[in-house]
Amino acid sequence: MLKHALTEADIKKMEEEIEYRKVVLRKELLEHVKTARAHGDLSENFEYHAAKKEKNRNESRIRYLEKMIRNARVIEDKSETDQVGLNKTVTLYFEEDQEEDVFSVVTTVLADPMKNRVSIESPLGKALMGRRIGDRVHVQVNPDYGYEVEIRKIEPFLEDVPINRF
Repeated sequence: MLKHALTEADIKKMEEEIEYRKVVLRKELLEHVKTARAHGDLSENFEYHAAKKEKNRNESRIRYLEKMIRNARVIEDKSETDQVGLNKTVTLYFEEDQEEDVFSVVTTVLADPMKNRVSIESPLGKALMGRRIGDRVHVQVNPDYGYEVEIRKIEPFLEDVPINRF
């Protein structure tokens, strides 16, 4: 089974979400189901079906998070302040496009390409790990394509990001 690389902070966030979903949300969603059920004929009761669906989604999310924690490989960042590492924000110069862009290197459960948060397990994340300002790095995306970037700046990643949804 694939072990997900997670930090202690990732696991703590997941445990907090599980606790909230079990103690608070589960009770609320069960009440929604009971209330909708009281409205009569269940075969045509949209509120009932929507409430059941949301209740099931919550249970699925709890199982997903518990499985992620069970299968976690706990990691910690051992990079120096001037090295690319976990939870660092990196300014890169893309030689091919002659443009700069900023990316944050995070664990897979925090990755979000739309917000330029790349996983340490992605091609870009893997290529950058341990590198320093001024390094020219080759990023191999697949057997047929790769590109070059230059590291221009490295900063700590300070944003508090929620665990990804599925």
